[in-house]
Amino acid sequence: MNKLFQGKKVAVLGLGVSGLATVRFLLKQGVKPTLMDTRLKVGGLETITPEKVDGIYLGELDANRLAQMDVILVSPGLDTNQPAIRFAQKQGTQLIGDVELFALYLNAQPKPPAVVAITGSNGKSTVTTLVAHMLSCSGLKAIAAGNIGLAVLDALQENEVQVYVLELSSFQLDTTYSLKLKAACNLNVTEDHLDRHGTMAAYAAAKQRIFQHAELAVYNADDSLTKPAQQVPAAIAISLDGMDYGVVQHQGEAWLQVAGAPLLKLTEMSLVGRHNQFNALAAAAVALAAGASREGLVQALKTYQALPHRCALVANHKGVRFINDSKATNVGATLAAIAGLRAEVSGQLILIAGGDGKGADFTELAAVLQQQVDLVITLGKDGPAIAALVPGAVQVADLTAAVKYAASKATAGDLVLLSPACASLDMFKNYEERGRLFSEAVQKVLV
Repeated sequence: MNKLFQGKKVAVLGLGVSGLATVRFLLKQGVKPTLMDTRLKVGGLETITPEKVDGIYLGELDANRLAQMDVILVSPGLDTNQPAIRFAQKQGTQLIGDVELFALYLNAQPKPPAVVAITGSNGKSTVTTLVAHMLSCSGLKAIAAGNIGLAVLDALQENEVQVYVLELSSFQLDTTYSLKLKAACNLNVTEDHLDRHGTMAAYAAAKQRIFQHAELAVYNADDSLTKPAQQVPAAIAISLDGMDYGVVQHQGEAWLQVAGAPLLKLTEMSLVGRHNQFNALAAAAVALAAGASREGLVQALKTYQALPHRCALVANHKGVRFINDSKATNVGATLAAIAGLRAEVSGQLILIAGGDGKGADFTELAAVLQQQVDLVITLGKDGPAIAALVPGAVQVADLTAAVKYAASKATAGDLVLLSPACASLDMFKNYEERGRLFSEAVQKVLV
């Protein structure tokens, strides 16, 4: 790695989780980077010895300083369309991300571990962790990293890893060029991050980058934007109605069909909802490509625990279920939650939605809210836009008020679903805080 950057000026731009992991990795490789961040105060920077780096610059980006760099390792959280960054690129500065650095490091190894990756607007965290669980249940040492929390360069510090399972966002893929994958999966592409990508076409194109060097492409047969736009060695299309991968009737019951054969009954899965049946099929295709056994798939699907804030049951009080799906930060995620849960609700489906829509068009929600949701409660910056889609929607000031109103209208058999279709930053630190406060509000209201 030192040879790769030998004689070059290297900067790390953006000092969040992945940025600091990048700094640590470069220092271990004998590279002395310049550190930059648009913020004036950066948590965790105190762990970096100033004498070991080539300067630390905080605050407004200096275009001339950036342009002096040969390589900039940019955080996925930073918009690369910023004028200072674009100016540096025009001067010949190379822009890459930590995933590309991860790829370059592995590509230089004589026998690197296998890597698989998952992207998509919704469901990618569930599929990533489920693939890792399937591989572990098959006796392989697998580690999930990337957009899921563990920085990819920190994951390289783990010993004897046999398979890296990466969750990749569109922002990470934008700066990745050399990542070789045993299997790449694009689950779905629904409107999201248009405040940064600008158009759906640009957003979909970023997701397509996951297939650049993949041996196997796994995509959604019912979403044309996920189908590889380039030639790939092999491909598997996933659909609940599919023949090789789908849901079939077997021995008088509904089963998951994997690689052309029944795998297990839907009732034996720990995950619930049609969207999670699709996630399980996609995960199975990726895991098998990475060396998982069918026995490992079965064990994993029976024992997998749902991630926090993703259609997680908070309480079942007098027959009323309260579900936390705070991770639904875009329209597609909320549509998937409603579609996955509606069939399981004997009474009313009460939806709590709203927040910062990130420039999204909410009209796709209208028909579903009118036909499948019995009561819509909205809050936040774009709450009024969602409320305007359906007659009788109720707007409230905050999450506690939303829970109180929902509880007052719910009876046995009903389901109260927090699935915002929006980001959380207009009212909360992140979707985790929103989900935690929802759970706390439910417990308080039910006392």
